Order: sequence, then structure tokens, then C-alpha cells
Amino acid sequence: MTYEDFNQYCQSLPSTTYVIQWGGSHVWKVGGKVFAIGGWGDGKYSGITFKVSEITYEILRDKPGLRPAPYFASRGMKWIQQYNKPGLPDKRLKEYLQDSHHIVSLGLTKKLQKALGLIQ
Repeated sequence: MTYEDFNQYCQSLPSTTYVIQWGGSHVWKVGGKVFAIGGWGDGKYSGITFKVSEITYEILRDKPGLRPAPYFASRGMKWIQQYNKPGLPDKRLKEYLQDSHHIVSLGLTKKLQKALGLIQ
């Protein structure tokens, strides 16, 4: 998945905002909380980082082209980074990005969820 595809998909999710930060990374947020990051790759392959459930973390962390996300995982957070091939097919990666958006939105206050039009 290219950064253009990544950005286009993240933009299609409800109530998202976009900012470039952390050294030029493409950062996507819902309710002010990060749910996906495009960047931190080695330049040869798009590095895409997303939040996952505990079960998904255990399943994905040792798959070829995936790893516990640097910085996040060292702090006990369940984030995965796709950093190399083969990684995930684009369709599956989009499903995980959508799941990450949902996981993060569930952590928002009910008031904010309602204000953003997020039905949980």
C-alpha cells in the first residue's frame, strides 16, 4: 500500500483528522487520538503502524514483514508495524486500519463519540 492509498483510505473513515508530524509521518487521528501512522519505514517500503487487540497482536507480531511497533510496543502498547514485504495484502491491511479506528474511538468519552457521530 502506498502512502497515497493509505491516506485515501484513512480519510474515508468517520471523523478522522490528518496531520504530518514526527519527522514527516502521515498521522491519522479520531477524536484527537492516533489510530494509524504512515512513516518510519526504511524508505524502501511504506511503514504503516496501527493499534490492535491483544489477540491480534499475538497473531501478527511474528508474521513476515510485521513487527511490534517500535516505541509503542516497548511501552506495553499493542501496536503493529508493517515494515517490509510480504506484510499484509492491502485488503487485509485496510481491515486492520478500520479495526484500529474502532478500538481508538471506543476509548473516547461517550460525549465526544456522540459529538463526532460515532455510533458504538
